Amino acid sequence: MNNACIAVKGISKKYGIHTVLKNIDLTIPHGQIYGLLGPSGAGKTTLIRMLVGIDNPDCGMVRVLGELMPKLSIMEQIGYMGQADALYEELTALQNLEFFGSLYGLRGQKLKKRAEHVLELVLLSDDINKKVSQFSGGMKRRLSLAIALLANPRLLILDEPTVGIDPRLRKTIWKQFGILRDSGISIILTTHVMDEADKCDSLGMIQGGRLIASGTPCELKKKANADTIEDVFLVYGEMEP
Repeated sequence: MNNACIAVKGISKKYGIHTVLKNIDLTIPHGQIYGLLGPSGAGKTTLIRMLVGIDNPDCGMVRVLGELMPKLSIMEQIGYMGQADALYEELTALQNLEFFGSLYGLRGQKLKKRAEHVLELVLLSDDINKKVSQFSGGMKRRLSLAIALLANPRLLILDEPTVGIDPRLRKTIWKQFGILRDSGISIILTTHVMDEADKCDSLGMIQGGRLIASGTPCELKKKANADTIEDVFLVYGEMEP
């Protein structure tokens, strides 16, 4: 368990009287694209925030890269992209990258090269000097992804990374996810898009704050005797009490 990329044991979380997560157990190995699949309000974002170290469970344990969270030295090794774009709209794309890069301790030519590289990955090289206020929603998502990649993290944790991105660019970004995984970076992402779930190496299906199924897409389809991930989710969802 300590050798896993992510190890979650018995975590639960309430906000007021509302239970958001219920006794989640989850182990994710290194070197995978792992998808957390579920509808809005299922608890995916709350779980992501605990993996990143932004929030704490009411009970249970979260280990990331072998260490109990939250831990600053581990948080510094995570590239995080939240649902909301935390960007400075009056700054250019490059200026945003320079600002966030400075928080990671990047300076000078090293920062310049990393900024150019990540902008190329997300197809924003031609917009490097454009103010973010002039960006479309999809461009802002891509810039947020570039910022998450800036410090060359060991682990990427991405909450709905392709929302608002057109299908052509979504395909390109997923290709980059594969390249990043093959380079040794582990990727954890949330989605409610079924065709994206099929591209993941493994999936955890969340509904009503519970982890209702986990495994590779092929394993889940076989267990549920289903042809699509959408059908798998419906089958397991009906098993819920």
